[in-house]
Amino acid sequence: MDYVMKTNSLCKSYKDFKALNGLSMNVPKGSIYGFVGRNGAGKTTLIRMVCGIQFPTSGSFELYGVKNSDPKISDTRRRMGAVVETPSIIPYLSARKNLEIQYDIMGMPDYKGIDGLLELVGLTDTGKKQAKYFSLGMRQRLGIAVALCGNPDFLVLDEPINGLDPQGIIEMRELILKLNRENKITILISSHILDELSKIATHYGFINDGQIVREMSAEELDSECRKCIRIRVTDTAALARVLDGMGDEYKIIDKEYADIYASPNITDLAFSLWDEKCKIVSVYEHDESLEGFFISLVGGGSNE
Repeated sequence: MDYVMKTNSLCKSYKDFKALNGLSMNVPKGSIYGFVGRNGAGKTTLIRMVCGIQFPTSGSFELYGVKNSDPKISDTRRRMGAVVETPSIIPYLSARKNLEIQYDIMGMPDYKGIDGLLELVGLTDTGKKQAKYFSLGMRQRLGIAVALCGNPDFLVLDEPINGLDPQGIIEMRELILKLNRENKITILISSHILDELSKIATHYGFINDGQIVREMSAEELDSECRKCIRIRVTDTAALARVLDGMGDEYKIIDKEYADIYASPNITDLAFSLWDEKCKIVSVYEHDESLEGFFISLVGGGSNE
């Protein structure tokens, strides 16, 4: 598998505090990589480091196979765009003027791509309206347009839907999917709105205390969070024997609980268990959300 970004035992210390503590992660080419972690887990520190705003205490990272210690890393960063914490826009200028200034900063030969960028992010009709009068969603989309100047094929977004209203969230989701599917841009997204992230991410990295505790694909996550029937019985060993005989897929959780990934006839199941001297205590539908899965990985408490 090709990777746009890789980190190897990355550490960042501030006096007695370790923001990153041996973080290793891999962002596959073509993915929408959901970067999930609590407030203070190290997400923004990692993003700022990859963007060259901060530097590691130890460890290393690569962009397109170029190490951060290689002088070529500055040129390689031209292949990426980023919106870190707040959009990099000038509030008293129009959307077009903001993009023209970014083109000038990047040394672009002309402004030919600006109309396409404005159309891509849905800001074609804003005219001379100053960015300070834009809605939060419009400012976020303008920030992404600025990040897309220079045609990067890797985009880093730090909390892109934070504070948006439902319509703004939908527009941002559609834009991110379009950039990934139609423009073939690999996207790394840090977000605390986990259920929304689950609608677009193809891969995940779960971070806690400056370390990646697990990386997985969306398919792997769906497999672990899929809908099932959770059953409580007096003897799960007996339940396993019955379900094996019925040919149903299941997972034993402990001595009392199990998940059944099918829709068995409860009456038939109850009679079969009765023959095994096992009683059903309770039965209910169960599916674990991304948020629930995250909490099960890192324990309770609030998350960013």
